[in-house]
Amino acid sequence: MSHQKTHKQYGLWPSPITPQMIGQGLNFSDLAWDDDGTLVWRERRSNKGLLIVQPPHREAFRALNNTFAVSGGVGYGGGSFTVGHGHAYFVEQSSKRIYRQSLKTGSPTPLTPEFGAGAAPQISSDGKYLLFVHTYEGQDNVAIVDTMGKHWPRKLASGADFYMHPRWHPDGRQVAWISWRHPNMPWDGTTLEIADLTYPPGELPTFETATTIAGDENTSIFQPEFSPDGRYLAYISDKSGWWQLYIYNLESKEHRQLTTAPAEYGKPAWVQETRTYGFSADGDKIFIIRSQGGFSTLWEIETASGRERQISVGEEYTSLNQIAVSPVGDKIALIASGGRTPMRVIVYEKGQGVAVWRRSTAENLSGAAYAAPQAISWPSLDGETTHGLYYPPQNEGFTAEGSPPLMVLVHGGPTSQRGAAFHPEVQFFTSRGFAVLEPNYRGSTGYGRAYRDMLKGKWGILDVADTVSGARYLAAEGLADGERMVIMGGSAGGFTVLKTLEDYPGVFKAGISMYGVANQFTLVADTHKFEARYSDSLLGSLPEAADIYRDRSPVFAADKIKDAMAIFQGEDDKVVPKNQSEAIVEALQRNGVPYEYHLYPGEGHGFRKSETLEHFYETVDRFLRQYVIFA
Repeated sequence: MSHQKTHKQYGLWPSPITPQMIGQGLNFSDLAWDDDGTLVWRERRSNKGLLIVQPPHREAFRALNNTFAVSGGVGYGGGSFTVGHGHAYFVEQSSKRIYRQSLKTGSPTPLTPEFGAGAAPQISSDGKYLLFVHTYEGQDNVAIVDTMGKHWPRKLASGADFYMHPRWHPDGRQVAWISWRHPNMPWDGTTLEIADLTYPPGELPTFETATTIAGDENTSIFQPEFSPDGRYLAYISDKSGWWQLYIYNLESKEHRQLTTAPAEYGKPAWVQETRTYGFSADGDKIFIIRSQGGFSTLWEIETASGRERQISVGEEYTSLNQIAVSPVGDKIALIASGGRTPMRVIVYEKGQGVAVWRRSTAENLSGAAYAAPQAISWPSLDGETTHGLYYPPQNEGFTAEGSPPLMVLVHGGPTSQRGAAFHPEVQFFTSRGFAVLEPNYRGSTGYGRAYRDMLKGKWGILDVADTVSGARYLAAEGLADGERMVIMGGSAGGFTVLKTLEDYPGVFKAGISMYGVANQFTLVADTHKFEARYSDSLLGSLPEAADIYRDRSPVFAADKIKDAMAIFQGEDDKVVPKNQSEAIVEALQRNGVPYEYHLYPGEGHGFRKSETLEHFYETVDRFLRQYVIFA
């Protein structure tokens, strides 16, 4: 029986997706299996990360503890925990110490002292030692500690600017890790190193020399993994132009490429312990996530032959993350979602299919309440091809005539990507009668190295051109109302918002910036170590490129902004401090441009608290009605 839809103006549809729903949803960031089939995942409730334990026979899951928030402490975080031999090893959010806690009973015990910060703990196969990444006073290293906390941790590898992905060989005699140096970012150029450990009596293991086996200044290596049988070290490299899977034979010293599709099997390593593949328990197969055009699929590859086949986890899942292969049984855990499917923890079991183990929301809306993403491409202002995702307006109860208003959501990074995941903010707008465009402008990941490198030296030019051309393309195709277009983004996306409003006034009716980069000089001076030299490739090196930095700093041309703006900022933001947003606000005020400014106490770079998110979406909804729908 078809449901009769009510005609109502686009942008004014009553929506079942409320600000409260968005503010109260859970967020899953990582998961890991213990040796007995216990699954542990990290979920964020408001601004607190908790570890959830699901015993093997699916009796009720529970929080590991409620007193300790869990969050990795290096760079942007990630790598907040691991499990093994009946214990969880996690990084406590405030002290950044690594703790050990039984998955069954007992209290957490600290293993590392209270200085610096830890991340990416990795347990040896015998359960005696823990590798981890440590940072202290600006110096990063790979360190080791025993799992009983009897020894003071030992610095194992140091000298590079950054470390990631420490890994144990199954026999405990070798370790591997990834390192890189300024001015590179991990997607520019990294090296994969391997070292033989020695075990001095009564001391923690150490090594004499490390050998670089893959990568260089211009090749990005990602996620090394030793095979369970100890024969291979797998890794992902973009030397072919795409992040592809390779294996290195530890005995013959030969490298072999296993994947060849024009697709991405790796990701930009913004955080520690990002994973896209894992070995089967016997090492005969590798299960890997393939990304093409923003859509994810799961594949099985035979280690020996390289033969591959797709594993069906259901059409509803078009975004797959943080794969974890169980050491017992044929089970694969994933954080999964889709355009119309909110984030879930799912487990695929051979012969059994997919089971949902945890949902991020109550899921009391049908899939038809949500808009599905469509991969699109368009010619940019210079004729080059740009990619993105388009969502039409979608609401089960309402329809309208003509072309809908358009919300353009610009991703941050800028080395990032909007994929076909469940994005509550997209559905917030589509369910109210907006079309949504998520441009993956040149410089975005997911479309090969050449596309990613196009933004070098052109930040503030190509991202702006690709965003403006995308909006105009949709208007020309009749998929958006060219008179009612809005641009919104945070951080680097907020920078693109500001720069677009300055360079192309009148294209967008309004702009929404969250903690947007306004001053390229102070961004470099104030930002954290991880991004301290990021702008070298995006803009150029200082002081030589000072003119470019001035030209690409929205704060120096803020008087050119004529379109209404809403600006949102976290008071404790260390990456883009509040003075950047406030300088833009002063210019808007001076020039009589309609604006509103909201500063959130206790929020940093990105909003976490439920009450912040609720207020943010309520405010945005009201702002759009005033300046776009009724203007």
